[in-house]
Amino acid sequence: MRVSLCTITFRHHLISLDEIAAWAEANDFQGIELWGAHARNLSPRADRNAEWLDGYGLSVPMISDYLPLDGDVEALRHKAVELCRLARRWRTRKIRTFAGSRGSLDVSADERREIVERLKEICTITASYGIQLLVETHPKTLADTAASTMRLIEEVDHPSFAINFDTLHVWEGGDDPVAVHRAMKPHIRHYHLKNIVGRAELSVFEPANVYAAAGSRRGMTRLFEGAVDYDRFLSEIAGDPQADASLEWFGNDCFETLRRDRRQVREAVDGTEPNRRAAGQ
Repeated sequence: MRVSLCTITFRHHLISLDEIAAWAEANDFQGIELWGAHARNLSPRADRNAEWLDGYGLSVPMISDYLPLDGDVEALRHKAVELCRLARRWRTRKIRTFAGSRGSLDVSADERREIVERLKEICTITASYGIQLLVETHPKTLADTAASTMRLIEEVDHPSFAINFDTLHVWEGGDDPVAVHRAMKPHIRHYHLKNIVGRAELSVFEPANVYAAAGSRRGMTRLFEGAVDYDRFLSEIAGDPQADASLEWFGNDCFETLRRDRRQVREAVDGTEPNRRAAGQ
């Protein structure tokens, strides 16, 4: 399994991509998942691209962004093309988005149909660039439960459409991540791994809180210390060397948390210590 860190972790930090890449290399990560805002803001830096990242032995597995599926159609198409061009620059074949901004029980049949049609159109665009569009399992979207996500896969029915399996959010939706993974595996192209102390704290992941510099981080916890059983879940994907996963950490103590989680993921997956000596250890 290839493991990446996410630049969204450092959304409120004064730190360069150069520093993140050097640290990621030293701490046994194989990639850096780029937040869409960061990928766009790096555009003027022609010297920062996939070839540059090769020097660290790293790659970009995915660009994670937010396509305005319920907004202006022309703006949606324009942003999709922009993201595809950024993906080419970083030599990734995956773009992540959300399936709208309202839960599956809160949309009408017509509204759902419109989101599906727009996803199909964006998949046609991404396919022309050789890129896949991944929808993330996430609350307050059409992929908020396993049943709605599987239905969405059938409705879109496009070879460039796939799933970013956010394990915690699958659990949040009331489903067993292991059982859902077994049913959904042919459509999964990426995994987000994070954890929470308990259900009472799930609101900490609300976008308005997560993206606020002064937002609460209470309840966010290390991967193997929360309510979701990652020993059990990782045993399901441990045997897949092509699996791409990102440690999606939004809390404080970024470097120490990521360092420890990365080490424990490796131990859980193949029972060995990291190949590279962790920085600062």
